[in-house]
Amino acid sequence: MITISDLAAQKIKEMLEQEENQNMFLRLGVRPGGCSGYSYGMGFDDEETSEDVHLESHGMKVVVDKESIPHLAGLEIDYKESGMSGGFTIENPNAIATCGCGSSFRTATAAGKAEKCDD
Repeated sequence: MITISDLAAQKIKEMLEQEENQNMFLRLGVRPGGCSGYSYGMGFDDEETSEDVHLESHGMKVVVDKESIPHLAGLEIDYKESGMSGGFTIENPNAIATCGCGSSFRTATAAGKAEKCDD
């Protein structure tokens, strides 16, 4: 199960409303890479494959590819505001190690493909 906070859902919906293509949905996933082995992917998409799992959160369509599901089980997405800016935060209970930037991770059962950080 993937949880999206009320504030994160509100921000995602606001962003979706600005898209020209009103058939867009939120796509979540992971791919090998990043400092710790896997990098998160979060963006809008309008194409689905037979390898996709369909979820719904706050009335939004959320799609995750089947290979990413084990790495994202229990994932919590929130939105934090800080001063004049804000951004999405990800809390992943499967991550045993994360990069300082917070955008890559490693799990107990999968190391991914770690890459050198671009400092």
